[in-house]
Amino acid sequence: MPDFLENGPANAQATLILAHGAGAPMDTPFMNRVAEDIASAGYRVLRFEFPYMAARRSGGGRRPPDRQPVLLETWRLAIGATAGAGPLFIGGKSMGGRMASLVAEDTGVAGTLCFGYPFHPPGKPDKLRIAHLETMACPTLILQGERDPFGTRGEAESYPLSSNVVFHWAADGNHDLSPRKATGHTAEGNLAGAIQASLRFMEQIIRSVPV
Repeated sequence: MPDFLENGPANAQATLILAHGAGAPMDTPFMNRVAEDIASAGYRVLRFEFPYMAARRSGGGRRPPDRQPVLLETWRLAIGATAGAGPLFIGGKSMGGRMASLVAEDTGVAGTLCFGYPFHPPGKPDKLRIAHLETMACPTLILQGERDPFGTRGEAESYPLSSNVVFHWAADGNHDLSPRKATGHTAEGNLAGAIQASLRFMEQIIRSVPV
């Protein structure tokens, strides 16, 4: 069972579980900011690490990500270990968000949030990872930089995705949503906008859930 890093009240109206990306842990400045700001809006936010990242933290050295079956099983364990009132949302950064979207349908969560979805490896636009998103029934918000090398706005808007998959675009954003300075946009503004979009997405779903 994963160990959780927790923000927000235990009796919140809804819970969000977040997982990290392939190369960085659950407590990066990006992950901290997302978790803390969503928690400050009154939600319970739980973060966990996949086994390979947890092993790095305990002195296991730098390891590659676990194979997909391990990543998915870790997500299912995290969801199963979560007890709280109200709807449950799942998501994460890049790989963590993608793995969340792969278990969303069979775990019955209320919604999925993906910060920087890896639609394809950089430079390999033909290696798409979208099959399950084409038929996605679970409400899914993808918060994507417009020039993300894992899937630009031009690329993503051409994909035949389910109508349940919606986007929030970070202006001129890279994979971490950061823009180039010359554009006049800022990393702070893009991240704040993505967090506000996440809150609106969650609130809309919560309002639609029968009491």
